[in-house]
Amino acid sequence: MRAGSEPQGVFAAVGAFLAEHRLGPEPANYAFAYDVVCNPLGVRAREMQALAADGVRLLAADVARLANVPISTALALVRDGPVQAAAEPDQASDSGPDVELVARTLAQIEDFSDTLQSIHSETNHFGRDLAETAEAIRSSGPGAGVERISHLTAAMIDRVHQAESRLEQAKSETAELRAALQEARTTAQTDPLTELLNRRAFDEHFAALSPETAVALAICDIDHFKRVNDGFGHAVGDRVLKLVAQMLEAEVACTVARYGGEEFALLFEAEDEAAVLARIEAARDAIAARHLRDRDSNRPIGTINFSAGVAVGYAGDTLTPLMERADRALYAAKQAGRGQTIVAP
Repeated sequence: MRAGSEPQGVFAAVGAFLAEHRLGPEPANYAFAYDVVCNPLGVRAREMQALAADGVRLLAADVARLANVPISTALALVRDGPVQAAAEPDQASDSGPDVELVARTLAQIEDFSDTLQSIHSETNHFGRDLAETAEAIRSSGPGAGVERISHLTAAMIDRVHQAESRLEQAKSETAELRAALQEARTTAQTDPLTELLNRRAFDEHFAALSPETAVALAICDIDHFKRVNDGFGHAVGDRVLKLVAQMLEAEVACTVARYGGEEFALLFEAEDEAAVLARIEAARDAIAARHLRDRDSNRPIGTINFSAGVAVGYAGDTLTPLMERADRALYAAKQAGRGQTIVAP
């Protein structure tokens, strides 16, 4: 289902979705429905369509799972209204749409709907008054209705000007809200430290690929990263993470995401195994060539290296088995001495 771009079309489609699945208009449910309606090719929409293929109605548990919201939080939202969920470490950027922004969206749509209803009502009143005036003219002659028509026309012009002003204000507020929603969407898909895609965005990108797309997935993990944090502090560790992120993105020329901690996920599309390995090695060489020092003490940090596991996808492969194969290959690379890449069988 693809909603129209007009606010009324989106509002009606979201409302229809909530009504169809008997979900209340709470922020969590609305955010989920909005994403399904406005992003019909997205991960949530696809999974929802598969789940409801046989006419199954969504339950609170389904919404919680598809929206990546803990079920306790989803039930609390339905029962008590918005609550502040505690973010897990390294997952703050994956927490989903901001509740306040969703509330603003709802309020804006309701206000726009009220404006349209008001204009519709005033138009009906004008039509009724005009009909009554026409009847008065027929009964009493043209002269009796001239003054009334003049007052009626002046009143309607005033109403039109007021409506135009309200619509212009609504248009301006909608533009601001659209920008805020886009910014929130970008923030929700971006790792705040490295500015790479986060885990959720990476998973969504993979899910949007055609099943026929040839892919290879790599997991890269910085070697001995704990030594950097313990020896130089987390501020230095963060700078190392940012450098590795920048170098990976520059050298591998593929989709790169911070997948958690010091671990990065790389997704290659339509690349053969030799090209994938060559790019990973180029990134390893570029990172190792950097001579890093602690800014405060001027102590050398030492060579930064990483281990990598690669899994080449088969036709119809889903993300989970690919990740498992790449993760096993990464573990083998660590066990074999680190600083190398191993391809999963």
